[in-house]
Amino acid sequence: MVDLSSEIGQRPGRPIAWSGQTYRLIRPSLADLLGSVRRGAQIVTAKDAVHLLAIAGVGPGATVAEAGAGSGALTITLAYAVGPSGHVTSYDRRPEFLEGARANVERAGLSERVTFRERDVVREGLDVEELSSVVLDLAEPWEVLASARAALRPGGYAGTYTPTYNQLERTVRAFRSLGFDDVRAVEVLERGLHVGEGGTRPEFEMLGHTGFLAAGRKVE
Repeated sequence: MVDLSSEIGQRPGRPIAWSGQTYRLIRPSLADLLGSVRRGAQIVTAKDAVHLLAIAGVGPGATVAEAGAGSGALTITLAYAVGPSGHVTSYDRRPEFLEGARANVERAGLSERVTFRERDVVREGLDVEELSSVVLDLAEPWEVLASARAALRPGGYAGTYTPTYNQLERTVRAFRSLGFDDVRAVEVLERGLHVGEGGTRPEFEMLGHTGFLAAGRKVE
């Protein structure tokens, strides 16, 4: 165990001597923060979460509602992306998931950017408005898209994460029937490369299917 409490607030790059070695303090990256998430519910992996930011229009200063807090991995990604001037409202109907997500977000140092609310958005809808983005990690996201559209400002995006084709079909059908524009659906696959001198090739294993992403934009 190493007590680093005296180093809080010091500048990155500060040397630390321990057990005969010298180390450097650096700030954690988003990958570091996601790697430290303590899992309860299944998480949205980084490859999906980061792509979801792009197709759901999430960036600095954004106001985002997330439904399905789960373990908080996607919440951390959203809070990291919106920056100190943005905000994330994260919903879940299960208090134990909210508790775990809140603990992970606090551990990542991003709790000031997130408000957690216990609410069944499938039955009750969203209770916020003028949002720039809504992100849904739910079993039935199509049931929430009408409420999401009402909560979005003009030009805002809704994005969804679903693991099966059946869910994706119903979600995209709902996007179209509700009048969302620029509707798209994608799957992201990740394959590492073994890089060697004169012997570079794909890795034998890859991170294949985890979920499908869909998004649409509110345009009157």
